[in-house]
Amino acid sequence: MMILLPPSEGKTPASNGASIDLNSLACPELAEARREVARHLEEVSVGADAAEVLGVGKAVAHEIERNIDIFDAPAAPAHDIYTGVLYDALDYAGMSPTQKRKAADRIFVISALWGVVGLADRIPAYRLSMDVKLPELGKLGTYWKPRLATALADSAEGELIVDCRSAAYQAAYVPDPQQTVTVNVVQIKDGKRKVVSHHAKYTRGIVARLLMQTRGEGPQTPHALLTAMQKHWPQTELTEPTPRKAGQLTVVLDEN
Repeated sequence: MMILLPPSEGKTPASNGASIDLNSLACPELAEARREVARHLEEVSVGADAAEVLGVGKAVAHEIERNIDIFDAPAAPAHDIYTGVLYDALDYAGMSPTQKRKAADRIFVISALWGVVGLADRIPAYRLSMDVKLPELGKLGTYWKPRLATALADSAEGELIVDCRSAAYQAAYVPDPQQTVTVNVVQIKDGKRKVVSHHAKYTRGIVARLLMQTRGEGPQTPHALLTAMQKHWPQTELTEPTPRKAGQLTVVLDEN
């Protein structure tokens, strides 16, 4: 089983510690691509139009400074750097040692800057989204797509892939649809199903946490995944994957 997560937009910078070692990250063969993106990001981040290019609002524009001299900044495990609703629900800190080891092996975060990182990989805080278009490199989803397809091929082979990413991050890595189940979340409101983004992020984090709590390797088929999730959300539904389209696991939350 492989679980794919998006990064958080907001990040908690490390207060101290060694800087990033590209060769220690998941898929070290991506080191040169990571260095190239980081170099272009630094160049953009010192420009007067950095906020516009990076699509960063005024309230968080100061976070762009984190992109400058990023290879000298202190690094910390990704599970500490990434924060927000999904990662609060994942609750890495509250996992048992066995669950943490499983999470380090099975959870991959697709990143606009690093391509992909494991939860235990040490990275610095940064500000960059996958839908950004960097001068010379182009749209980052397009840049990473062929590179991640190659780099993650061995890890993904024969595995059930549980995809908890948002659309922009799904574009950067497209695994075999027959092996993949995308997690969607809807809530019943006034008798109708509605998509609610806050609850969707939180629920996807819970899905990942619950899968870390399963015995052994966890679900190996879409139906096994459905059964596991129906223990917590009885109305959960599954659309089977096909050779052309990933499966859809729809978690249905009640009105409460």
